[in-house]
Amino acid sequence: MRLSPVLLRLSRGPALLALALPLAVALAFSDETLDKVPKSEGYCSRILRVQGTRREGYTEFSLRVEGDPDFYKPGTSYRVTLSAAPPSYFRGFTLIALKENRDGDKEEDHAGTFQIIDEEETQFMSNCPVAVTESTPRRRTRIQVFWIAPPAGTGCVILKASIVQKRIIYFQDEGSLTKKLCEQDSTFDGVTDKPILDCCACGTAKYRLTFYGNWSEKTHPKDYPRRANHWSAIIGGSHSKNYVLWEYGGYASEGVKQVAELGSPVKMEEEIRQQSDEVLTVIKAKAQWPAWQPLNVRAAPSAEFSVDRTRHLMSFLTMMGPSPDWNVGLSAEDLCTKECGWVQKVVQDLIPWDAGTDSGVTYESPNKPTIPQEKIRPLTSLDHPQSPFYDPEGGSITQVARVVIERIARKGEQCNIVPDNVDDIVADLAPEEKDEDDTPETCIYSNWSPWSACSSSTCDKGKRMRQRMLKAQLDLSVPCPDTQDFQPCMGPGCSDEDGSTCTMSEWITWSPCSISCGAGMRSRERYVKQFPEDGSVCTLPTEETEKCTVNEECSPSSCLTTEWGEWDECSATCGMGMKKRHRMVKMSPADGSMCKAETSQAEKCMMPECHTIPCLLSLWSEWSDCSVTCGKGMRTRQRMLKSLAELGDCNEELEQVEKCMLPECPIDCELTEWSQWSECNKSCGKGHMIRTRMIQMEPQFGGAPCPETVQRKKCRIRKCLRNPSLQNLRWREARESRRSEQLREESDGDQFPGCRMRPWTAWSECTKLCGGGIQERYMTVKKRFKSSQFTSCKDKKEIRACNVHPC
Repeated sequence: MRLSPVLLRLSRGPALLALALPLAVALAFSDETLDKVPKSEGYCSRILRVQGTRREGYTEFSLRVEGDPDFYKPGTSYRVTLSAAPPSYFRGFTLIALKENRDGDKEEDHAGTFQIIDEEETQFMSNCPVAVTESTPRRRTRIQVFWIAPPAGTGCVILKASIVQKRIIYFQDEGSLTKKLCEQDSTFDGVTDKPILDCCACGTAKYRLTFYGNWSEKTHPKDYPRRANHWSAIIGGSHSKNYVLWEYGGYASEGVKQVAELGSPVKMEEEIRQQSDEVLTVIKAKAQWPAWQPLNVRAAPSAEFSVDRTRHLMSFLTMMGPSPDWNVGLSAEDLCTKECGWVQKVVQDLIPWDAGTDSGVTYESPNKPTIPQEKIRPLTSLDHPQSPFYDPEGGSITQVARVVIERIARKGEQCNIVPDNVDDIVADLAPEEKDEDDTPETCIYSNWSPWSACSSSTCDKGKRMRQRMLKAQLDLSVPCPDTQDFQPCMGPGCSDEDGSTCTMSEWITWSPCSISCGAGMRSRERYVKQFPEDGSVCTLPTEETEKCTVNEECSPSSCLTTEWGEWDECSATCGMGMKKRHRMVKMSPADGSMCKAETSQAEKCMMPECHTIPCLLSLWSEWSDCSVTCGKGMRTRQRMLKSLAELGDCNEELEQVEKCMLPECPIDCELTEWSQWSECNKSCGKGHMIRTRMIQMEPQFGGAPCPETVQRKKCRIRKCLRNPSLQNLRWREARESRRSEQLREESDGDQFPGCRMRPWTAWSECTKLCGGGIQERYMTVKKRFKSSQFTSCKDKKEIRACNVHPC
């Protein structure tokens, strides 16, 4: 048998060497027993052969596999819970899994592997690494591990547990500490783990599901998404065994896929409602933003649902966002007991699972559909090195949430085989509490104020109040709940618990007075919900009596009345108000006179201080479009003032303006004007002359590109003479003429009407080395005559082309 990385790592850990003999075994063996066991035998066989004290039918301890399956799927992961029913507890334990009809003295006798969930609670035995035991010996009522089923062909498997309590070891080969699972036939692939047993309970039961998210940067620091982390809306239902919402080893429906990837419960709810004959209640609870919040800031999401004999299973799911397709939830949790009753309470820690529809490995991986779709499975710490849950040593994933399912009421005739216990009685007597999280999304409130003082100063029941402010009502067609919340309470010093470990129920209301006239007695009772863990006697009183007076005067002229009723609610929701109570006349005076006894009383009552709301405003609208189509502009947004007549002046701004920046506007190419045409490049025959212009602004941000900057055109001065000597003569004459003209310019400067000019400057350097550039030269005014006009006597500038050969 090949051990998993988890088993190898934990079996070699130095901390486990100090616990080589766990408490469960240390208390079960004597030196004499150890000497009788051959040293060649494995330690696991010694655990199996030692039998401690056993009590037939003793059911305070139980070993449970999630979903109570009768069959296992090879390679599938199952959650195994070992628990003690309060007030019982256990200090140590061992947990093993054996093939049927095997003794366990060989490695191959053991089936499947265990996976640790909480290393502070559980560990693998150092000398028997296939068995799980406690990390430290202390009082506990519950532990959980995962068991990965063995490969196909293994056959039936027996899960066994032993319990250590008060130096006594219990090891049960049959009963509540032993669970038998047989291999599921391959023909059942894709269906539930077992045929779920029919429910024999009577009537109906009502439950409250409360979801406590524990996914935070503190508990899961690796790559934790600081923005947009949340739990999506909870969706599920109470249903029959004929309908499967989702299950490990199955394929996600379209509704499950949309919850898993998008956090949208719409399609899932549609799928559930289409199974109306198989579903009793659709379970819905609000999303939680951010994912983790202290309970004093916002109540944990919760929902109520009912079950009956045919629809006794409960399933739900919620998305961990952002994530590829990771969720948590319960699948086909059976709330019907084998004793034909209804489960009192279920507490389950949750780890994330993969819906098999997206192949991302990190919280914010891009969308990457899994093709073909894979089966739903729990995440592990060895899935991928980039996973936020990755552990190279294969450790357990820290739980990300906890769900608590409590029974709050039963209706109809019940048929429990086992009589009701105290918890059952108290649960049915307690009034149903209202759902605290019933606020529509369109109602925006402030946080709740602190609770007021109790209206009762004695141990009689009173009420306390808290309130919140309605900031905005986004949809006037949807009514917003009240802004006050009331809760029963008792006066100071009336706590149900003292320093002992007894847990008591609430006091039941006072009985009627023992007499109908004069002074009498009345009483009330409560129950012990949980006895001290050390087995000592609970000393808190379970019954209380007090004097009562009815119709103080018992003469023929007095009338008989009932006792005073409870005080009405205060007439004011905040500040000072009045409250009343009433009683009735049971019998008029025997002498026929008028009844003088008062039948109503009134007194002042003080509620929490009234808070004024300065103004109610709608949410800001979306920002308008930018005022420009490119470049810098402005945009605005508005909000509306609500309930103007009631609120008076409001100084809050109703419009905001801010700058906005769109992509830069395109800039076209800008050029100078064309220069003058240059001289012809030939003195005779065919030639060409050019003109140029320069780029002042290069095109930017997609503007129009620059056109040509050099243009050429043909020129023809005159025909060239065929006689070379005559041609050379004319060239020399032209050159001498230009030279004499230049000398004249250098001596006197050019003469223009009204002014004398300085000679031309030398040509500047060419602006380009090739492809056509330009050169410039200047002539400035040397002397301006009085008769000259300004426009005709000014500086001159000439431009010519240069380096026109191609680059």
